[in-house]
Amino acid sequence: MKLLLTGSAGFIGSHLAEHFLAHGHEVIGVDNYLSGQPRHTRHLLAHPGFSFVEADVSMGLPTDTGPLNWVLHFASPASPPHYQQHAIETLMVGAQGTQHALDLARRSGARFLLASTSEVYGDPQVHPQPEAYWGHVNPNGVRSCYDEAKRYAEAITCAYHREHGLDTRIIRIFNTYGPHMRPDDGRVVTNFINQALAGEALTVQGDGQQTRSFQYVSDLVAGIAALMALPGPHPHPVNLGTTDAITVLRFAQIVRDAIDPTLPIRFVPLAADDPRQRQPDITLARTLLGWSPQVSLTDGLTRTIAYFRALRAEQQPVPTSGPAWMRGAADAGQSAATPGD
Repeated sequence: MKLLLTGSAGFIGSHLAEHFLAHGHEVIGVDNYLSGQPRHTRHLLAHPGFSFVEADVSMGLPTDTGPLNWVLHFASPASPPHYQQHAIETLMVGAQGTQHALDLARRSGARFLLASTSEVYGDPQVHPQPEAYWGHVNPNGVRSCYDEAKRYAEAITCAYHREHGLDTRIIRIFNTYGPHMRPDDGRVVTNFINQALAGEALTVQGDGQQTRSFQYVSDLVAGIAALMALPGPHPHPVNLGTTDAITVLRFAQIVRDAIDPTLPIRFVPLAADDPRQRQPDITLARTLLGWSPQVSLTDGLTRTIAYFRALRAEQQPVPTSGPAWMRGAADAGQSAATPGD
């Protein structure tokens, strides 16, 4: 199988690239490093099945890819600090970037998968959120650039399916964490872990009673692979996330207790438009894909904390280990990775 993956240097995109390479597939990665990181691409270049194009997908995509089986569109800033800092770029990659990716899929005879988000539900008034829920979104707020970009991306993806018969799939990703997250990601997982490792107070916004559902990245990758493996088309969105909701305050306490139980928790003002509740209804994923999350919060946090400990120990954000093929190359005396920036 040959696929083109936009956002291949990002948190989720880099895990997907490693997954497909490990399963013997060919991957063309595309990223402009707006929010992705070069260290997520460098070690992949050692793999014969991987090639990389540094490009802004909002401006276009390579035209010389040859036939493709899949186009996966994951390019976009995804954390509130990053998409608020790059609001126009976020809107452009959701609009023009998605259309460029859809056009490439049509030209190359590929299927298309869009990475959407639970943010399309906004600050939901229905709990948990099923795919049929239309959402409760502020179209002009500080988060709207990301929310509306993804809502538009879903709309144009559905339009290409209806008008052109393109085989399209859409996933709505709920809060996901794990290795390869940016240290300056700005979301609660990285904030709490970095603060605790630095011996600082953990800062909780508002009263901390807002809820989130945290899935480990390997569970998300498994869900994506399962949706891609469906033999027939499924153009409708599918939620991928864990149903185990937890308050942000309780999550802060768990992270603190795993690193240094003596650290204080400090409350700060709540960010604008911050959703009060976020929890997926994954009935469709269970029945359609036979999928459900397998990694517990305890196990996932243990792995993620170990990753961030290693980053701090090395004083530079490089992965502590690579996939099996990369470790094998290193054991054979080959240069499988270059230290990150």
